[in-house]
Amino acid sequence: MTTAHRPMISIAKPLIGDEEKQAILEVLDSGQLAQGPRTEAFERAFAEYIGTKHAVAVVNGTAALVVALQAHGIGPGDEVITSPFSFIATATSIIACGATPVFADVDAFDFNLDPEKVDELITDRTKAIMPVHLYGHPARMAEFEELCEDNGLALIEDAAQAHGAESQGRRAGSFGTGCFSFYPTKNMTSGEGGIITTDDDDVARQARIIRNQGQERRYYHEHFGLNWRMTDITAAIGLVQLGRLEGWNEARITNAEALAARITSVETPRVRPGDRHVFHQFTVRVPRDRDGFQRRLLEAGVGTAVHYPVPIHRQPIMRKLGVDTADAPIAEAAAEMVLSLPVHPSLSPDDIAHIAAAVNAAY
Repeated sequence: MTTAHRPMISIAKPLIGDEEKQAILEVLDSGQLAQGPRTEAFERAFAEYIGTKHAVAVVNGTAALVVALQAHGIGPGDEVITSPFSFIATATSIIACGATPVFADVDAFDFNLDPEKVDELITDRTKAIMPVHLYGHPARMAEFEELCEDNGLALIEDAAQAHGAESQGRRAGSFGTGCFSFYPTKNMTSGEGGIITTDDDDVARQARIIRNQGQERRYYHEHFGLNWRMTDITAAIGLVQLGRLEGWNEARITNAEALAARITSVETPRVRPGDRHVFHQFTVRVPRDRDGFQRRLLEAGVGTAVHYPVPIHRQPIMRKLGVDTADAPIAEAAAEMVLSLPVHPSLSPDDIAHIAAAVNAAY
């Protein structure tokens, strides 16, 4: 199969239009470039979208995780149970607070953190559970809520890939303290940026203090914090994108359903009944010769990516830090078989047909 007659179909494509550009110009003309009225408006709109009382905007998704953990008082000597099959920021955010990540294995159904495996690892040192809504599919949140309530633990959701995902009718980010990213490849973007969602008044207050150099009053620093603030330029882009998010999510779901209906050679993503998968990634399972399969797709003009080729506990930095212990055979097997295909809203029906045909021909 050759690509000479058609352009490469990219794995991701940020959608930035005239409305975003105009929003940026309005902020530049206002003279209020740092955290200001646009940031506050974005926070209100995002909290309403998720269904929480509060949203606290920060500079990126990693900062959202760090600030959320600190807002819950998590620090040295504490442990946070999380997934080994995620982007590394899930774990390094815990380490940045002085706490220790403890890795539980994932569920073979959707590669999200397995509540039963988490339960086995809870000790007196455990202070929080951090499930990841991987690829846009929500984790088993009702079970995590129950675990946290029974053990007096904080529930912190790594929802960086799950804007608009739902678990049994509730949005990701509304079960505990949600942490979102607005990196360019996400379902909505602000260039960079992140946000924390919560119903807890004290957590929201602490997060606002921590993101602003630890000050409640200017130049009076009673808490430890750093500059994690979002700019109004970033927030202005986010406000426009948030207004388009549901349409884009529906396009992703439609594209995913069309791909799943046409692809017959490899296993397509599973969706748990009653959940809403917003397909940040459309990730298939390739049980053998993934590298060759990926190469053949590239030759056919289909961009792909592996999310993620190395489980977090197998990363060299985790060995150096002494946090590389995990009994996670499912996560390790997943890392060897997953491959993400294009699913973004810019795909045309012809693109969908081409991707499916290329997949079926390549495997």
